Amino acid sequence: MGCRLAEEALRRGHAVRLLAGPTCLEPPEGAEVAAFETVDELQGLVVKALQRADCLVMAAAVGDYKPLRRIRGKIKKGRPLTLKLVSTTDVLASVAPAKGKRIFVGFAVEVKDSLRNARRKVKAKGVDFLVLNSPESFGSDKARFTLVFPDGRTRRLGIASKEAAAAAILDEVESLFQGR
Repeated sequence: MGCRLAEEALRRGHAVRLLAGPTCLEPPEGAEVAAFETVDELQGLVVKALQRADCLVMAAAVGDYKPLRRIRGKIKKGRPLTLKLVSTTDVLASVAPAKGKRIFVGFAVEVKDSLRNARRKVKAKGVDFLVLNSPESFGSDKARFTLVFPDGRTRRLGIASKEAAAAAILDEVESLFQGR
């Protein structure tokens, strides 16, 4: 989704800094790219990128948990293993105080009470709108998308390609900029 958003923004003439997690996708030509592997690395890159950004679109599907300790190398088979997890930083919520007049767009994948949870998240994260998408979006070019706004309104895109969703998302972002 991030690559599709970057492609569409570039096509429209916007400068793009793409923060890319591990992927087999090629980033679009013309985007400034910074790679990350961990949520903590993403956090640092987002903070740095915000210094020059007018808009932040957080499409990354980072994990909600990470191992308490990172072990280098291989863990040998043969004995029971207990994995302790801790919550990761909510990158978008953590940069909300720096929003100012920037446009912030978040993404959420929900499986149960999806619209209710998305409405709660859009307020909690302080975004201009949130893109609710379905779990089948992972590894697929199509998914069910709904834009959710802080006032409770929704704009259902239905099942759409990521390319079409990116265009609709950027239409909304550009509309917000025109209204300011």
